[in-house]
Amino acid sequence: MRARRHDRSAPDRTRPRPAARGPALTATATGAAAARAAAALALNACLWGVSWWPFRALQQQGVHGLWATALVYLLVAGAIVAWAPGAPARVVRTRSLWPLLVASGVANAGFNWAVTIGDVVRVVLLFYLMPAWAALLARAVLGERLRPAVLLRVALALAGAAVVLKPPDAPWPLPRDAADLLAIAGGMGFAATNVMLRREAAQPESARAFAMFCGGWLVAGTIGAALTLAGAIGAPPAPAPGWLAGIGLLALMFGVGNLALQYGAARLPANVTSVVLLSEVLFASASAVAWGGETVSAATFVGGALIVAAALLAVRDAR
Repeated sequence: MRARRHDRSAPDRTRPRPAARGPALTATATGAAAARAAAALALNACLWGVSWWPFRALQQQGVHGLWATALVYLLVAGAIVAWAPGAPARVVRTRSLWPLLVASGVANAGFNWAVTIGDVVRVVLLFYLMPAWAALLARAVLGERLRPAVLLRVALALAGAAVVLKPPDAPWPLPRDAADLLAIAGGMGFAATNVMLRREAAQPESARAFAMFCGGWLVAGTIGAALTLAGAIGAPPAPAPGWLAGIGLLALMFGVGNLALQYGAARLPANVTSVVLLSEVLFASASAVAWGGETVSAATFVGGALIVAAALLAVRDAR
């Protein structure tokens, strides 16, 4: 959303009365609120950045990433209903929340499936083309202008994606496997999620959270059921303490992380939100190298640098 310019002729409703020291107090309060929102987004990025590990552990126990996503989000959605019984009815009758439901479902299904079958660093980088998609969606949904600086960021991010995607023996940058496609689709869904959270900031937090988690289990569960019936993936195994504990751990992680996301994204502009969340690349890369034994190729490093540069330009532009 475009930054609001201060209009000296308009009444300042944020200034307390009497207003002797109001501007300083208001600036301090505003800075503290922005810091809390950014910290919440950073927590979300950390939890998502290391989430590949429990998903892969569940995959090794026979629980496909789609089924794990569906079960985790169904569990958290149930907890939200217990906490706020009116949230489901609010989502059903508020059609403007439905795009948030779908976008969150696509983001979660795409990312969680991709990290179980693909290179974690590559998946996260392609997922974090999100600033480019967010800029375009923010223009269409929030009315943010596509100024030259924004277009430069989009171009840098897409150039980075081209470097990451281009195989050494092919002339064109094309996705090399299903994990690449899932990561890109998930990033588009996540960008849409952030924009929708900003647009629906006036809605109760419980309704927004329920829409997000409901989308997570509906989209992942529907795709999982379809692929299971087609014989493409297996059904969840019989209940066992090991994988049930993993589902509980992921439910706790995503419950905290996604509530932090909707708290932070509802209080910061969409492009700034996308940039703060980019720290997930650092968390995911470090954990994948340390825990998963992955290596970062030269092409991935260069492409990732371009994508990160696009995000850093967004930070400078926001300031």
